[in-house]
Amino acid sequence: MDPRTPCLIGIAQRTIREQPGPEPLDLWESVAREAADDARLPLSRLGSLQVVWTDSWQYDSPVGRLAERLGAAPRHRAYSAVGGTAPQLLIGAAAAGIAAGEFDSALVAGAEALATRRAYRKAGEHVPWSHPADPKPPYGWERPPHPSALAHGLFLPVHTYPIMETARRARLGVTIEEEVRERALMMAPMTEVAAANPHAWRRAVRTPDELAADPRYVGWPYTRSTVAVLEVDQAAAVVLAATALADRLGVPAEQRVYLRGWAYAEDTWEVAARPSLGSSPAAGAAARAAFDRAGLGLGDMDALDVYSCFAVALRQACDAFGLDPFDRRGLTVTGGLPYAGGPASDYVLHSTATMAGLLRAQSGHGLVTGVGMHLTKHSCAVWSSEPGGRVGDPAPVHVGKEVPLVSACSGTGTVAGYTVAHGRDGGFEKGFVVVEVPGSGRAYAVVVEEELLAEAESRELVGQEVRVVTDGKVNVASW
Repeated sequence: MDPRTPCLIGIAQRTIREQPGPEPLDLWESVAREAADDARLPLSRLGSLQVVWTDSWQYDSPVGRLAERLGAAPRHRAYSAVGGTAPQLLIGAAAAGIAAGEFDSALVAGAEALATRRAYRKAGEHVPWSHPADPKPPYGWERPPHPSALAHGLFLPVHTYPIMETARRARLGVTIEEEVRERALMMAPMTEVAAANPHAWRRAVRTPDELAADPRYVGWPYTRSTVAVLEVDQAAAVVLAATALADRLGVPAEQRVYLRGWAYAEDTWEVAARPSLGSSPAAGAAARAAFDRAGLGLGDMDALDVYSCFAVALRQACDAFGLDPFDRRGLTVTGGLPYAGGPASDYVLHSTATMAGLLRAQSGHGLVTGVGMHLTKHSCAVWSSEPGGRVGDPAPVHVGKEVPLVSACSGTGTVAGYTVAHGRDGGFEKGFVVVEVPGSGRAYAVVVEEELLAEAESRELVGQEVRVVTDGKVNVASW
């Protein structure tokens, strides 16, 4: 084996339930030290330190402050952009740097303290955390939302993902009632996994009947019990090293987990610009490339963790991979983002650490996937107790082609996908629709009449002809 072959040798996870809890910097330090101890790696010789973007607090120098805390002076440092694929991109960069001989060890850490921020907010207190950025940097997304999405207030995943769900449901001819029941059947087993995971945020087992009966809509048809829970205090870290260094550190062979292959792909950045709202060519392309690089296939996987922020993320991945959503292996090793916890951009560090622990215990191969933004970015990573394959690189193996997006439109069109936003009190807020505009492309529009919102939740609206009026910025649909 090449002595520069990268392997994962250290893992750590923390979940803090008492609020207010520590700030993200404290959590980074805690899991970094634990992962380094697990790897037998002195932090003073760390070659690379990489940190996943945190939504909880904007530090003046996130990686620099962590390096100071750890007493480390890594030559390579990186702080990610926003998105659920960010941990895998950092892990991939770490593996590539090790394989190229640029450094022989790397630590990737991430943390959120959004539950603590909520506790301070409810108490009416200022968050007393250290080293704030002044001025605050721009938000860490790679691309801001389209001006039309911003004009319509459509930029939260809790509203964009259900639009894609309704489009998929209509394309397959699934009824509203069937979608709800299938979602409950798919996600109830995830609650059992979370119940057995000591790091999970929600550890209550829920039956399909309980999930299906939840009346608390967020972005219809999604309910609070089946979407990612963001307000968590959680942290995770992993350590990778060259095989030669792992040998010198005395890391046992059974503690080493290898990244056999990974890949990254992109669908369109705007939901309305997606040729098919209900499917993901990029997810399939990423999986095919990752398996090809690993020299393995889906049938070789002993365990799976499919990104599960919303049901449509699971469903589109299963469609693209040829995976039965009721596969005997299950869809998650953590319990998934709605139950184990969805710490903003950081979840894939948790799923990777959990997968590594499982492969240490039982050997074999495992698939970990990530999703970023509005089902835009996709990563697939094949991990194994056995070395082999070729790692791959971050260049996208697929980039989606866009349908033209019309900012202002008036006249008639057809609904391609939709949702109804609900407030914290459970009441209607407004509807969001993606409208097929004949001969022009697609447009966003809102629905504001309450009787229409109630009707939209009672029957299939995809395919409905609508009338659209505009003030030049905001389009309003009715029928």
